[in-house]
Amino acid sequence: MHVQGWREYAVAPATDCTRLDNSELPLPAAHLAHGWTAYAALTRGVQIRPGDTVFVTSAAGAIGSMAGQIARLLGAGRVIGSTGSRDKADRLISELGHDAAVVRGAGPIVDQLRAAAPDGIDVLLDNVGGEQLQAAVTTARENARFVIVGTLSGQLASHGAGRTPPVELDSVQLLLKKIVMRGYSADDDPDARAEWNRQFGIWLRSRSIVFPHVVLKGIEQAPEALQRVAQGRYFGTVLVAL
Repeated sequence: MHVQGWREYAVAPATDCTRLDNSELPLPAAHLAHGWTAYAALTRGVQIRPGDTVFVTSAAGAIGSMAGQIARLLGAGRVIGSTGSRDKADRLISELGHDAAVVRGAGPIVDQLRAAAPDGIDVLLDNVGGEQLQAAVTTARENARFVIVGTLSGQLASHGAGRTPPVELDSVQLLLKKIVMRGYSADDDPDARAEWNRQFGIWLRSRSIVFPHVVLKGIEQAPEALQRVAQGRYFGTVLVAL
């Protein structure tokens, strides 16, 4: 594995490459899963407590599709995901074991989230920001913990430079509810990658977890794949097979 990007051939120093151990993961493609980001965020960025209600934004994406499952395996009592279509919402529930889902564009997110979590949420794993982060603050329980791993609402906004998610947060609620909010990058905890590979292999073999992914054939598919990912056209991780 290297980080030279999509290409058929690459010359790189050996120190920039990682030798993959297929004895740990039963599927070679699983090495390209983004579950390690979700795993690190939910074990280092925040810690799941037994019975927690967890809200995952962009829950049908590469990170989110693993995060909800991981949260459940770590002890969450209720898992709610957000996504961009009713079809994806149904798949979150039927295929990934979510208890409920909210759909962007199907009404105010805060109203949907209140209905899905009438007692409030304890943990937010946020890939989006914007209205969904705002709704999470409104529905948070006391001492809720938020881990921010992405800001898609800003990156995909029709205006601005992509670095300013359009959201206003109620600081009174942050204070009164004692909400802890943390920006997090899995790169800060590189040890989580090896730990995740071992645990992912165990969960895959026991069928405790699934790896939703789409494989597109040919490097010529890469630009369109990237565009469609940004448009939310796929469910799970998108791979381009060279």
